[in-house]
Amino acid sequence: MLSAVVLAMTLGAILGDSLAPDRRLATLPIVAMVIGTALTSLPAAMLMRRLGRRNGFLLGTLFGAGGSLLCALGLQQQSFALFVAGHLLIGSYQGFANYYRFAAVEAVDASRASRAISWVVAGGIVAAFLGPQLAVSGRDWLATTPFLGAYLAQAGLSLLALAVLSRLALPPAAAPGPGDARPLRELLAQPALRIAILGAATGYAVMIMVMAATPLAMLGCGLGRGDVAPVIQWHVVGMFAPSFFTGALIKRFGAPRIMQAGFLLLLAQIATVSSGNGFAHFLSALVLLGVGWNFAFIGGTALLTQTYRPAEQMKVQAVNEFAVFGLVAVATLSAGGVYQQFGWTALNFAVAPLLALALFAASIAERRLRLAAIL
Repeated sequence: MLSAVVLAMTLGAILGDSLAPDRRLATLPIVAMVIGTALTSLPAAMLMRRLGRRNGFLLGTLFGAGGSLLCALGLQQQSFALFVAGHLLIGSYQGFANYYRFAAVEAVDASRASRAISWVVAGGIVAAFLGPQLAVSGRDWLATTPFLGAYLAQAGLSLLALAVLSRLALPPAAAPGPGDARPLRELLAQPALRIAILGAATGYAVMIMVMAATPLAMLGCGLGRGDVAPVIQWHVVGMFAPSFFTGALIKRFGAPRIMQAGFLLLLAQIATVSSGNGFAHFLSALVLLGVGWNFAFIGGTALLTQTYRPAEQMKVQAVNEFAVFGLVAVATLSAGGVYQQFGWTALNFAVAPLLALALFAASIAERRLRLAAIL
């Protein structure tokens, strides 16, 4: 799934810029992908509640294969509308697949939850190399239409995921008993739950907004298209490579402190962007962006799993995913316009207040947990 997302992030804005009737719509394919994720999150949770995790995950892979094929058709026919629609379906694929990390939590005991989340997210390290490689090597597979082969290959990978997931065995979701499941209003009254959602949403929204505009900014600063793929590749490495130890860090220091570290790294990325527009500046800034996202997102997810009972998991997870990707959709939708109107540096500074708010909230969560441990 993440290879499809990384491929879309690598090519979506660049190809959208050539297909769109207005250059301000260049990032619309990426926006459509994020909107697809947000719109699918709630129905995906309801469907998996009724039919089980595996059946939901299998349906998601079909969305992924269909979306990649639709993108390929849009390129072949030079149709911006079809290209955008294909990314909407790829987003729906992500809407189902985002529950992989929660399914992993349900398959292990509570003491191993943060590590399970980390290992599932760490699978994205494959996407760091596979997504950009598909973008580069698939450019000329079919001479008539550049990059058509990349999306066809991604459709094949989605079908391969379908075959793998058909073997998946997970424990059934806990059925709520009398008094087991609290009302949603009561759940949302928990400060830790609200901070977990805010932290994950902020980290993801900032990451996606900056990442979506990066290819356009690099080209606008005079760098070549060949420079885009390695920057995106190492950004994705930064996103997922820390997952091999993020779970252990959360277990040792607590989720709120790791979230704080993530927000500080995201602020450091802004400082790096403001120091120059060379290849090294983009590369180092995007690596910081990736690692900051990892700590904020996994930390937020780990904190979230501490706020609900087994019978409440589907409800809370669905609200979390909808809130996270709703904010991500807004951030992505604004990325192209903010970049075109105000420039690359201004786009990065625009997210600083949100990061400061999330950092403050995470510090409050850490203080509350520390006091609770003392008492």
